[in-house]
Amino acid sequence: MEAPSVKSPIFSRRNFRFHKNSISMSDQAKVDKTRRNLMVATSVVGGAASVGAAIPFVISMWPSERAKAAGAPIEVDISKLPPGELGVFEWRGKPVWVMKRTPQMLDGIKQVDGRVSDPQSKVPQQPDYAKNEFRSAKPGLLVLVGVCTHLGCSPQFKPASDKAEMGADWTGGFYCPCHGSKFDLAGRVYAGSPAPINLEVPPYTLVSDSTLVIGEDKEKKGA
Repeated sequence: MEAPSVKSPIFSRRNFRFHKNSISMSDQAKVDKTRRNLMVATSVVGGAASVGAAIPFVISMWPSERAKAAGAPIEVDISKLPPGELGVFEWRGKPVWVMKRTPQMLDGIKQVDGRVSDPQSKVPQQPDYAKNEFRSAKPGLLVLVGVCTHLGCSPQFKPASDKAEMGADWTGGFYCPCHGSKFDLAGRVYAGSPAPINLEVPPYTLVSDSTLVIGEDKEKKGA
């Protein structure tokens, strides 16, 4: 069944401007929380709108209301996802990113081992089968929860070509516009970022090269 057309609300940066002397700390906290909620909501409800400026192609998958309410696993078709581009799917009310990483992207991950805080993924932010160099059950496949581990904003995909904005040594990854955290293409956080730990890798099962089940851990299911 074809997904219904959903228009994402447009949130102007002007809505969040404030003078540093005209708002209390508690009010600013409310503004920050509202902004984070709006950013995550925009990523989930309108994946194409939230990252469309960075990439030309985004897939959105809409599970049933019953599945979303229960937090049930969702099965997604990734056969039409081009290499190097980002698919955005909804699971448990959160955006889940899926990408078929190219060999160049995998090389870029290796190049930044010395610049990320937890290169060996010692903090349990992933299933055991993703505790490896590329934080994945299969090197070329990226599966991440697209929510920053700092304060819950939704980072933006920044390809390696965005060097003018991200720096000459940028090899591709994700940038959180709320407070400046940066992550590589394995979801590992760069040292010095406000985010304390890597992005979460959700449980998933790669059924085939074209089908992915998010929220279902094959190892635990068979245990």
